[in-house]
Amino acid sequence: MPFEFDQAYVIYGFAAVSAILLAEAAYLLLHKATSYRSRINRRLSLLSDQPDRIGILVQLRKERGLNQHGGLRLPVASLNRLILQSGLTFGLPRLLLFSALTASTMFAAVAVVRDSLAEAAMWTLVAGVAAPYFGLSMLRARRQKKFGMQFPDAIDIIVRSLRAGHPVPIAVSMVAREMPDPIGTEFGILADEVTYGADLETAMRNLYFRVGQDDLPLFVTAIAIQGTTGGNLGEILQNLSAVIRQRFKMRRKVKALAAEGRFSALLLSSLPVGVFFVIHLISPDFYGSVWQYDLTKMALGGAICWMLLGNLVMYRLVNFRI
Repeated sequence: MPFEFDQAYVIYGFAAVSAILLAEAAYLLLHKATSYRSRINRRLSLLSDQPDRIGILVQLRKERGLNQHGGLRLPVASLNRLILQSGLTFGLPRLLLFSALTASTMFAAVAVVRDSLAEAAMWTLVAGVAAPYFGLSMLRARRQKKFGMQFPDAIDIIVRSLRAGHPVPIAVSMVAREMPDPIGTEFGILADEVTYGADLETAMRNLYFRVGQDDLPLFVTAIAIQGTTGGNLGEILQNLSAVIRQRFKMRRKVKALAAEGRFSALLLSSLPVGVFFVIHLISPDFYGSVWQYDLTKMALGGAICWMLLGNLVMYRLVNFRI
């Protein structure tokens, strides 16, 4: 019997292939412009629309939770520093509004579903305070990691500029023009602060306060000592760039060597939970006959605490600072 096929399915197939090729063509057409825009940091994009550097500096400070003079706006310094180092750009009022809306939504949902104001208040506290705090902590860690990856390249730009005969503020402004975010905007704020009256060491310390990355104190100290005692700053910064690269390489090596330990911790933590749900799915009465006894709950709580302690020990074994 000869092979038979429906022509409608062939048409559908060609239409699907055509749609995929059209989407790929649009992506390739827009990819160049998108990648170009991603290389421009936020400060340069704002300067392209508004050439007032003082206004841009004040705007960038207010977006990050600072006042127009660079001081903290919130009375809680730790929270303000967390918002500042997380790199949020939509402003402090919008963050507070987002937290309030999240907390209100969680309160209404839990109150309707559970019909308990106590549980609703507890989950409202989690949604309005704990969730934004952990979210900001994750954003800060990710931003500091990206800044650390860009930092050696920024130091190399400064070294080449110094060897060409430029002063340190001009070398710093070259980083602001050449590097993407987050380091481009941060060094741009540094250059603007120096331009409008701040001394270089104070502007450098403000940079460390805004970012909080571990390698920045070495950079600030090197420039501060050179400004006081003199010396070949280009050679000092070149050696510093090599040290930072070696530290970054060592972190990656340690992370690769500790991957087995992290996987073991993940497997050992998920295995008891997975076995519990599988047994409960296969035989619901296996745990149901002893679930009502207090000894069962005490044993389960002890097992959970013991497992969390083991996870903490394994986490400390495979995570340490270099």
